Amino acid sequence: MLIGELSRRTGVPPRLLRYYEAQGLLDVGRGPNGYRHYGEDSVVVVRQVRALLKAGLSTEVIRSVLPCARGERPEFDWCADLWDILHGELATMDERIDNLQHSRGALADYLTRPAQDR
Repeated sequence: MLIGELSRRTGVPPRLLRYYEAQGLLDVGRGPNGYRHYGEDSVVVVRQVRALLKAGLSTEVIRSVLPCARGERPEFDWCADLWDILHGELATMDERIDNLQHSRGALADYLTRPAQDR
């Protein structure tokens, strides 16, 4: 299928599909005319990428876990290192959340000061 068809079927703009290709997330062939040609499995791959992005993973991490993904949701075959990769990402998210909560507390503290301190 051409990029326009993949875009229509997934709801992802062609520009973003080209970005996924550049990031090594989406395989594409070229026809004799130079147009991109995607296989039927590309629809599932794009949906997997979207779901993993929504989970907060970077395209770099997605590239490493995508070979273990199955189905649109996706589910995982627990390939080597997959547990460690996802656990590491979760720990990084938890740290970012803790830092944001600390920053939020400091900002909220400023807002609770009396008007003359502002």
